Amino acid sequence: MVNLHSDAWVSPHAIVNGDVTVGAGSRVLDLAVIHAVNGPVVIGSDVVVMEHAVVRGRAQHPVVIGDSVLVGPHTHLNGTHVEDEVFIATGASLFPGSRAGAGCELRINSVLHVNSRLTPGTVVPIGWIAAGDPAELFPPDRHDDLWAVQKTLDFPGTVYGVDRGTPMREIMRRQSQLYTPKDS
Repeated sequence: MVNLHSDAWVSPHAIVNGDVTVGAGSRVLDLAVIHAVNGPVVIGSDVVVMEHAVVRGRAQHPVVIGDSVLVGPHTHLNGTHVEDEVFIATGASLFPGSRAGAGCELRINSVLHVNSRLTPGTVVPIGWIAAGDPAELFPPDRHDDLWAVQKTLDFPGTVYGVDRGTPMREIMRRQSQLYTPKDS
C-alpha cells in the first residue's frame, strides 16, 4: 500500500513496493528502490531520494526519513531513522537500528553502523565509519579500534537474527526464505 501525498512525485522508473508513505513535496527519482514489504518506510516532506538509492524497511526497524532530507545516489538506507535536514551523500550506508540526528551530514561512502546514533549536527567524513551510541567516528585505517566498538553492536543479531558465528549457509538459507515472493 503506497500512500503518496498529492504534492509528491515518484518516477515511473522507480520501484516502490509495500507499506510506503511519501510526504508533500518529496521526490523519488529514476531507478530508486523503496522496499517496504518486510517493514514500513515513511518519507517526510521535501525529501529527494536520488537515482539508484535503496531504502529498505524492516519489521523490527522501519525506515523513517524526516523532512528536508537528501538521500543521495547509490545510498543504502536499511532500517534506519533519519531526522530532519540530514544530508546523505553518494554511496553512504545506514544500517538497521541506526539513527542520524537532525542536521547531520554523511559524506560520500560513509557508514552509520547498526544500532549506532549520530548526535545532531555530526559530520561523518568521506569514507569514514560511525559506530556506537553515541557514535564515534573512525577513518578506514583504524579497523582494530572500530572493531572494538563494532563487535558490541550485534550486527548478525540485528541484521540476520542470528548469533555471531552462525554458519553463512544458515544465514543465507534464512535470507532466501525472507525474500521468497509470497505467491511462490
